[in-house]
Amino acid sequence: MTVATNLKQLYEIDDYLWLLETIDLLKHQQFNELDLENLIEELESLARNDKATVKSLLEQVIRHLLLLQYWTVESENNAHHWRGKIRTFRNQLEDRLTTNLSNYLNNEKLKIYERAFKYVREKTNYKVNFPTDCPYTLKQLLDENYLP
Repeated sequence: MTVATNLKQLYEIDDYLWLLETIDLLKHQQFNELDLENLIEELESLARNDKATVKSLLEQVIRHLLLLQYWTVESENNAHHWRGKIRTFRNQLEDRLTTNLSNYLNNEKLKIYERAFKYVREKTNYKVNFPTDCPYTLKQLLDENYLP
């Protein structure tokens, strides 16, 4: 039985130990010993998870910016909370953002805005006229000092 076969079995039993073994093989450039099938699957999953995370965080930033800017009836009671949330989500984005993920967000911004738009309309019971097109640039959305 080869190391790759043992790794495939290990993956089914203990994926964390499989990961440690895979890292060790990569460090020692033992590429022929790798369990490529599961390694590719894990890398694809990692990429999907990273994209989903930054997409969700950006949606949260947009939601709270919209509420802060347009839901003036609730602003007095909630503005500090919304600003705090915006800062939290931006900090989390900053920790995760790479050039590749930033480009991804720029390409997905309209879809992300549509989701945020639907959420805030429902949250405000359709009583607030939010803009149907995103009023923010990606630079504004990521800028820790930007508030409308």
